[in-house]
Amino acid sequence: MAMGKTWKSEGELRWPAVMCLLLLLVLVAMPVPSDAGAPTTAMKATIDEVLRIVRDKELKQPAKADARRHMLETVVAARFDYAEMSRRALGAPWNQLTDQQKQEFVDLFRTLLTNSYADKIETYSGEGVEYLNERTEKEYAEVRTKVLSGKTEIPLDYRLINKGEEWRVYDVVVDNVSLVNNYRGQFTKILRASSYTDLVDQLRKKSDKLKAP
Repeated sequence: MAMGKTWKSEGELRWPAVMCLLLLLVLVAMPVPSDAGAPTTAMKATIDEVLRIVRDKELKQPAKADARRHMLETVVAARFDYAEMSRRALGAPWNQLTDQQKQEFVDLFRTLLTNSYADKIETYSGEGVEYLNERTEKEYAEVRTKVLSGKTEIPLDYRLINKGEEWRVYDVVVDNVSLVNNYRGQFTKILRASSYTDLVDQLRKKSDKLKAP
């Protein structure tokens, strides 16, 4: 089955256009509310580290491009739980995979996301992010923020899970649209029309296409 018939790279896959927001790249971080809890504090720590790397003049040199990108990806990976995101995005078929297949899918999904935001993460220059509030329920939490860009305000919520006393992001909701649900819908369509093998092949091709200069 041709990739273009199942993978809507522009319309349905509108996430790459907002991955820079997802990954916290705003050049002005507004104060965190004084009553913010651990989830918001964790998100702020990631934002601060990303900003430090983005603003580092030495790292902006062309010769440091690869090192800079690697540093950014490392910081983001420390906060985003790609395995949990992959499991939720794939849905029920995840339970039928072997450990090796699960790891392969996680690697491909992470590569897809990384290649989608790689360039935007280093060039985005928004105006700010406002921390609104957070809510927690047992090991889950949601940190609500609002990204400011010109006259536009974009609701951006982070869903986190506490693993080993550490808050990790497992989903992001941009303007009421879930990243995980967005991809799950696409993956389900491919699986129904073809097979898991075809899905993996399409993920690999999509990532390679985004990575190509």
